[in-house]
Amino acid sequence: MLIETDPNAPGMRGLDVAQARLFFSFSYRGKFYPCALVHWFSHVGDEPDENTGMWMVERQLNADGSRHAGVLHLDTIVRAAHLIGVYGETYLQKGLTPANSLDKFPSYYVNKYIDHHSFETLF
Repeated sequence: MLIETDPNAPGMRGLDVAQARLFFSFSYRGKFYPCALVHWFSHVGDEPDENTGMWMVERQLNADGSRHAGVLHLDTIVRAAHLIGVYGETYLQKGLTPANSLDKFPSYYVNKYIDHHSFETLF
């Protein structure tokens, strides 16, 4: 999914990419908070890939190699993102499924060509 961050930050027009792992909510002092637990992705470079015109991202990892996670309010989610694994020149691994595909590649293209709205959002 595309997350609204700092609009003045370099990169994807103030947007970041995260993978939703869990949706939950809680109330605190009478206020309702709908949230998501996410795994973050980092931008690869400051410009889109020159061959495809698409931004590239990779899993953001902690020092111990675990995925960098965070909790965010659902209001910060702009829209779904379509990620395409950067395949390289080797065969795809056996057992690749939609459920595990975001764990199998070292980097991903953020597909702005999937629909008109993505193209307009990611320019």
